[in-house]
Amino acid sequence: MTVQSNGNVGIGTTDPKATLSVNGDIRAKEIRVMTNIQLADYVFDEDYSLKPLAEVASYVQQHKHLPGIPSAAEVKENGMDVAEFQNKLLEKIEELTLYTIEQEKQISQQQQQIEVLEKAEASKKHRILRLKKQQ
Repeated sequence: MTVQSNGNVGIGTTDPKATLSVNGDIRAKEIRVMTNIQLADYVFDEDYSLKPLAEVASYVQQHKHLPGIPSAAEVKENGMDVAEFQNKLLEKIEELTLYTIEQEKQISQQQQQIEVLEKAEASKKHRILRLKKQQ
């Protein structure tokens, strides 16, 4: 264990770069991250611009990761801020919820259209049968 004059503590390292630097596994029963990051509930604001899924698909195909989420190479090189990353994941979950709600609306509308078409088809068949009987 190393304690530097600036108060940084290193466990498994002689050159701690933060208040506590650990070169190894950390096992804990609970970790609470206190942060000033605004949680991703802004996704539900009316003025939030939800990207069309086709645009997201194009981005994923080109970059091989979700928009707003760092690539595996970026995380490997730079690490990640756990609170920030958790918030980005929450943002993606909330976006998925909005996409799902929109898809449910579309499915419901399509089901109503199918029912209207089925009734019209049944009515046409009934008219055709009546006309055939009249001949």
